[in-house]
Amino acid sequence: MQYQFSEKVSHLQASAIREILKFTSVPGVISFAAGNPAPEAFPVEMIQEISAQLLEQNPIAVLQYGITEGYQPLRELLKGRMQQQQNFNPDRDELMITSGAQQVMELACKSLCNPGDTLICEAPSFIGSLNAFKSYNVNLVGVPLDEDGMNPELLEQALRENPNTKLIYLIPNFQNPTGKTTTLERRKIIYALAQKYNTIILEDNPYGDLRFAGQDVPSFKSMDTDGRVIYAGSFSKVLAPGIRVGYGIAPREIISKMTVCKQVSDVHTNNFGQMLAYEFMNKVDFDAHLAKLRAIYQQKAERMLSGIQKHFSEKIAYTRPEGGLFLWCTLPDGCNMTGFCQQAVQEYKIAVVPGNAFMVSENDQTSSFRLNYSTPTDDAIDKGIEILGQLTKKLFD
Repeated sequence: MQYQFSEKVSHLQASAIREILKFTSVPGVISFAAGNPAPEAFPVEMIQEISAQLLEQNPIAVLQYGITEGYQPLRELLKGRMQQQQNFNPDRDELMITSGAQQVMELACKSLCNPGDTLICEAPSFIGSLNAFKSYNVNLVGVPLDEDGMNPELLEQALRENPNTKLIYLIPNFQNPTGKTTTLERRKIIYALAQKYNTIILEDNPYGDLRFAGQDVPSFKSMDTDGRVIYAGSFSKVLAPGIRVGYGIAPREIISKMTVCKQVSDVHTNNFGQMLAYEFMNKVDFDAHLAKLRAIYQQKAERMLSGIQKHFSEKIAYTRPEGGLFLWCTLPDGCNMTGFCQQAVQEYKIAVVPGNAFMVSENDQTSSFRLNYSTPTDDAIDKGIEILGQLTKKLFD
């Protein structure tokens, strides 16, 4: 039988990341292609203790249905923490718990965009969000990044040319895949453009708590004077991605509509994950926990950067992230980036992610690739970067 898929999904293709990850199961392959938290970052013993207590003391609440907006104690705790960070305005905003931060992006698009409406994003950007947007048949327009963030001249050009723009999607802190951070001055310009062209900013901040260098930069949400920023946060990178707990903050009217859409999707986020997150934040010094995570990722990032400086061809450019999990390498102009990535994994057994996986269309041209330093061991970082460096020098020196 031949199957005819809906227009929403017929154009979606398997992620190039997933194709590369297939090679990571081959014996001897060192993978810099994942995006997982470091194994040593998981507070396993505390999670075991909290889990046992929840199932012993309150098993029915863990196992029963919950409300779509989320576990109320966790919501209130997050509202207070986010208000301290100027990411929540109690006079205007509401907060909902989601099944990971990516669901915020999916629900925001579902709630605000009609087929054919324009959604502007960074180019490159996170593949999970891009596919979520594409599934709603929006006109996805990528705006290139420079060292300070999304290029403002090209952003305004895109806004002018697409008056039906509903959302501007950004990952302003330690962006996936580039590791770049949008500067404060650039954030102010982007917010002013959103005001000028009357569109909404969708701020995705899964890595913001993982800053290990430089100074914190105020969020778009903290600048929100007229209710045009939707903020997405997550426990995936600071507690455990497997519990699938994220949260969205937006004006009440938007959260109300997103809540209805979530009821259709999954009824509510799993109660166990929400209650685990709440109890964890109550039982530990959460800021001290974050400091431990930052130290882990700082050490790993510095180890990889030191190896790149020592072993890579000087013709390879690369970012120096101040936090997060990724850095972005760029080959010399005119090089076959896809061929480089294939040769790296097939001949040298080093898996990296080709940059076109993060473009609006995988046919868009880029000479960059992504490296992840959170998942591999220190020994794997040392060995893998040295081997990859040998390939860069063979090809480009």
